[in-house]
Amino acid sequence: MFSGIIETMGQIIRLERSTHSLTLEVQTGFYDVCEGESIALNGVCLTAITPTTQGVVRFFVSSETLARTSLNQLEVSKRVNLERAVTPSTRLSGHIVQGHVDGVAQFVACVEIGEAKKVTFAVPRHLRRYMVEKGSIALEGISLTINDITDESTCEISSENNNQKNDDIYITLMIIPHTWEQTTLGELRLGDRVNIEVDVIAKYVEVQCQYK
Repeated sequence: MFSGIIETMGQIIRLERSTHSLTLEVQTGFYDVCEGESIALNGVCLTAITPTTQGVVRFFVSSETLARTSLNQLEVSKRVNLERAVTPSTRLSGHIVQGHVDGVAQFVACVEIGEAKKVTFAVPRHLRRYMVEKGSIALEGISLTINDITDESTCEISSENNNQKNDDIYITLMIIPHTWEQTTLGELRLGDRVNIEVDVIAKYVEVQCQYK
């Protein structure tokens, strides 16, 4: 389990693609990782394989994960958000994040509001029922707060950077300078896809209501 509070940004130093999988070597900056440990990479829970004392960790990404996340966009030298699993004594500064991605959103707009950034993402409509205004959401593994949810974006979006489907909705979030600078959000380009994980509690509540 994770909290959505990014510990550091790592860097892809080696990438091997096969027909149905992907193997990554990441300079994590974590020097005490144990084999089999769970680490969230851009919000995706991955298992550490053959970690080294130099902070390099190898990860295997299966076809299932590639199909459901944006990890197939990764390239050598690209930076990634990293978070190690929480411990019982860790402050839960964000919210409960499993690292089990529910879908992929698209970065469609960014407006400066003072020193902060108001950003807009197009999100698959079927995830709408798990979102509420001022509720929590994880994007690229980052615990964030939803400001607004609409059927149409309140920002002007270039068609060149807007590939969302008709059944997408839009969420807006306010990003403070610290989050923008200390995560990969500040490196996103319009049109980029990001991993999205909704609040797991909302999903459990839905199931309980269905089988009440």
